[in-house]
Order: sequence, then C-alpha cells, then structure tokens
Amino acid sequence: MIKTIGNTPVVCLKRIVPPDAAEVWVKIEGVNPTGSYKDRMALAMVEGAENEGVIGKNLRLLECTGGSTGTSLAFVCAVKGYPFTIITSDAYAREKIDSMRAFGAEVLVEPSKGGRITPDLWPRMRQRAKDLVGVGDHYWLDQFNNPYASIGYRAMGDELIAQVPDVDAFCGAVGTAGMIVGVGGVLRDANPATKIVALEPDTSPVLSGGKAGSHRIDGTAAGFVPPQFDRTIVTDVMALPEKEGRQMARRLARDEGIFAGTSTGLNVLAALHLASKLGPGRVVVTVACDTGFKYLDSDLYREEKSP
Repeated sequence: MIKTIGNTPVVCLKRIVPPDAAEVWVKIEGVNPTGSYKDRMALAMVEGAENEGVIGKNLRLLECTGGSTGTSLAFVCAVKGYPFTIITSDAYAREKIDSMRAFGAEVLVEPSKGGRITPDLWPRMRQRAKDLVGVGDHYWLDQFNNPYASIGYRAMGDELIAQVPDVDAFCGAVGTAGMIVGVGGVLRDANPATKIVALEPDTSPVLSGGKAGSHRIDGTAAGFVPPQFDRTIVTDVMALPEKEGRQMARRLARDEGIFAGTSTGLNVLAALHLASKLGPGRVVVTVACDTGFKYLDSDLYREEKSP
C-alpha cells in the first residue's frame, strides 16, 4: 500500500477561472491512500526515523495532529507494524478521528473551546506530547520540527515540474510549512522566478505579522510561525477570508467536480486572485490537499450555498 502514495494527477480548472486570467492547475492529492497529501509527509518521517535507527517495534510512535497527519501516520504505522498514539482535538473533523482509530491508533482528544482552533490549542496538545515522552516509551515524530516533513513533499514538486512546465506561481495553505517549503524549494530550484505564496486565514494572520486567532480551517494556522517556514523560499504571504475559503470549497465541488476540504478552498481562492493578477499566458498551480469525504460530518457541506 505504501507504494500507492504520490504520483497524483493535476487538472486545469475550466469553469471558475475569471476571463483574462492565468491558467489555474490543481494537484489532486485526495487520491492518496488515506485521501490526503499528508501521506507523503507521514511516510517520510517514519522512514527517516527508521533510517536513523531511532525507533523500533518496542517503542510507541507519537504525534500531535489536527487529523489528516494522524490518519496518514496511523496508516503508515499499521503497514509497518508500529504502535502509535495520537493527540488530537474535537476541534477537527470527526471523520479524521474515526479513521485514526480504524487504523489501530490510540487517540487522545484534547478538548477545544467551542469546536474552534484557538491559539492555546496546539500548545496544550504539544505539552501532552512532552509529558508522554517523559514516560520514556514514546518517540515523538514532532512534525513541526521534523526535517523529513518538508523532504516528504519534494517528490510532489518533482511531479509538478513534469506535469506543468513553466509554473509562474504556486500557492498553498501553511500548517507545518512542510508542503510549501518542500514543493516551493523544488519549483524555485527549477525556476528562481517562480512565486511561492504562503496562505493563512485572515482570522489568524500570524505569518502576515498579525495576532493568532481562532478559526476553522483544518490543517492550517497553528497560532505560531512554524519553525520550518523558510522566507528564502516563500516569496509572499496572503491572508484570506475564512468564509470565502469555505464557500470556494463548496463551489469547487459544484462547478469543477473537485470534492475537497476547507484548506483546499483557501488554496483555490488564492490561486484565482493570483491568476487575475498575472493575466493570460501565465500559469498558477495549487493543491487540493485532501478529499471532501473527510468533512461530511462537519458543517462545511451543509452550510448555505454560496452564490
């Protein structure tokens, strides 16, 4: 099953791109085994630890996660036979928590405040991880500080270069920053003029220099600048309206047949802004991070339809 990770398709948007705009291409990562691009990172982190000889079957792997990373790690650990503990929260999609358990992971749920991702949530989750590491039988993969997190995404950049030559701009929402740094580094190595645009909800615009706030965009905006965020690779930062990102997720399903989650809506919203700015004859690429099936128990696809 691990060999089915990656080599995902890319599609050109046809119906929602405004006139006189650049082409917009979307990498469809929901076709990975667990329905998320986090499968790439999960495999890289586990195999990196294996190669360094720091884990074994008698050591329990551990991670804090908003959901998709946990599902991906639970999948990789199930295939490789490692016991795995996840610290997550009820602020994230219920389907993700259920899928972690389905792969055999132990799931510890940190209560949220009203189902929102607040600035204090990730520090609380990380403290629980530190406490478990102190017990002595856990190995914390620590995605925010793990160098293999970005390495795992470099293959996506290689795939994009083969699929969509001459990329003028690439954009993506930031969680750990592994994807934007990994893919962006490959694209800029190929063409230093490529713009790499990091995205965040305007309700928690930390990368833009604002204050951390609560939001509901899974997998993004942890409330601090992630250690792997590399401004020598990232050329610009955009903070986008969370409500418009959620509306765009629903519009993608209706008008383009791309069924994905909240961060994908944010990605495509930004890609359309960039396409309008760059104009005809240029190329913008972004990512459909996961599948919309991860969000059916949330209100994302039950909210009022956007115009």
